[in-house]
Amino acid sequence: MLPESTNGTEGTSGGGLAVPMAWLCAEYLADEVLRTAALVAPGSLEYRAGLQALALTVHLSEDTDRSDGSGGADGTPGPDGAGGPGRSAGKRPPVRIDTLLRRTAYDRPWPSWVEQGLAARLAADGEGPDLALARTAWRSLRDTWVRAADLDGPTADDPGTPVDEKDQVWLPAWKLGLPLAHLSLYLC
Repeated sequence: MLPESTNGTEGTSGGGLAVPMAWLCAEYLADEVLRTAALVAPGSLEYRAGLQALALTVHLSEDTDRSDGSGGADGTPGPDGAGGPGRSAGKRPPVRIDTLLRRTAYDRPWPSWVEQGLAARLAADGEGPDLALARTAWRSLRDTWVRAADLDGPTADDPGTPVDEKDQVWLPAWKLGLPLAHLSLYLC
């Protein structure tokens, strides 16, 4: 499927706006994963943060994992190893769960990977409807602050100690959405 539907016309859908199919597909996949995992209520702030974080990860993983044979921007291999046998001209296999799990892992520099991926897309393709929605999602995750349990608190030194949910701090929404996305992927 082409990243943007042109509905048989040159560049636009029926003379109107192009439909951002790549972003809508990524968002649909993220919604299905979060609903299947059923960790938080759909419509909640946590759900929205997880949805945006996972949709961004899916959307940008499709580009960075398949842009060349070297793998992703953070050095992780592509879905079939380093440009392996699953690659053919014009055909892009779906993003694999293990790739998404690596991207959303706690020890990965996810915010810088997202910003690099968005900048690379802008440089390569210019501003399109998919990129506009992805950039809006990133701004929302980066600029929205939520009050939640301190996930980086004292338990970071002692992994056996549970998180104290009474110890709350302000943090950007992506710090809440990314672990939710990762855990949802793991459960699916």
